[in-house]
Amino acid sequence: MTENKDTLMEFPCDFNLKAFGKCDVSFEDLIRDIVNRHVPELPADAVTIRPSSKGKYHAATVKFTADSQRQLDDLYRELSGHDDIIMVL
Repeated sequence: MTENKDTLMEFPCDFNLKAFGKCDVSFEDLIRDIVNRHVPELPADAVTIRPSSKGKYHAATVKFTADSQRQLDDLYRELSGHDDIIMVL
């Protein structure tokens, strides 16, 4: 287990990421493709998608084991920079 002095988190750790985007049939594929670049062995059941109450947006929850702060920073940067993703938490 490693502890980074710039964060209170200890790695590796279980992590839940949320991403929001416009309702599009390929939203899950988009999220999965980006996350797979940073989390190579992402389990098949790691991504869940929920539509908004009016069906205009999708919310994705991704559960995975984070290995480092850098991994999380790179993942958030790529997700946040994509035009089809509105917000990442």
